[in-house]
Amino acid sequence: MDQRALLRRGVLPAALALLVAVVASLALGAGEVGPGRALAVLVGGGDDDARFAVLGLRVPRTLVAAGVGLALGVAGAVLQAASRNPLAEPGLLGVSAGASFAVVAVTAAGASTATLGPAAAVAGAAGGCLLALGAARLRGTGDDPVRLVLAGAALSSLLGAATSVLLLLDQDTADQIRFWTIGSVAGRGLDTLAQVGPVLAVGLLVALAVARPLSALALGDDAARSLGHRPARARALAVAAVALLVGGAVAAAGPIAFVGLVVPFLARALVGPDLRRVLPVCLLVGPAVVLAADVVSRLLVRPYEMPLGIVTALVGAPVLVAVVRSSRMPAL
Repeated sequence: MDQRALLRRGVLPAALALLVAVVASLALGAGEVGPGRALAVLVGGGDDDARFAVLGLRVPRTLVAAGVGLALGVAGAVLQAASRNPLAEPGLLGVSAGASFAVVAVTAAGASTATLGPAAAVAGAAGGCLLALGAARLRGTGDDPVRLVLAGAALSSLLGAATSVLLLLDQDTADQIRFWTIGSVAGRGLDTLAQVGPVLAVGLLVALAVARPLSALALGDDAARSLGHRPARARALAVAAVALLVGGAVAAAGPIAFVGLVVPFLARALVGPDLRRVLPVCLLVGPAVVLAADVVSRLLVRPYEMPLGIVTALVGAPVLVAVVRSSRMPAL
């Protein structure tokens, strides 16, 4: 099967899944507006309450969730390619924790999260990404995905503890962003998308630009150099892409784990390991996964909502086990 046919085989089911997820996100919710009333709004009718629920709440929430899913899915694929590790994931390696800590620190300092939140999240994600890739290059760690995850878990725990200390010392900050720290797109509006949209767009462009060099790095640094690529430059661009994407996603919805693991895993199952094919599929699978998880979060405990981060953790943990088993890694 040629490259284009393989890509089409992955894009078509991914696009269908995204379409179903978008319709479900607009039609289903924890409130009283059910699918019938929601669909009436979508075709131009409906009552005032239904229009407010669908157009005022669900449409912005759907757009934010799609942006977050796209960002985390692409960031996970880029991070895995840069570290040459199938378990590299922003939530597991401390990248999301670094972004979260930075946002909490800025909030505790009294700065406006509306203006400085995205910038702080990008800076924190960049720090976490550099530490993660540094751990990947330590002797004995880069060749063992499980050891890298353990190093990332230690970093995440450290940053999580520091974040908790800040919240304990500042009750106002804790009250302000308690729900955000779990990971959620509930209540997010178009203003959130306007704040993080440019960050995500730049990160996506950088990720697409670095796809070819990172694909060459899969053959090893020497082979990449022989093909005309510069490994150090490629990894630096990868760090920038992951920092922008994860920082923007965390600023919008808080830390959401496992999306960056699940999405590339599904994309590779559809089109193979080549990053140049994986990234376009991640653009569709990422939003579909987060939207599906968000719909589940609305329906599990109606009339209340479960935080999105809990749902993605429940889905992502079995995928992590599957990836570990499929990699045939030695027991520690």
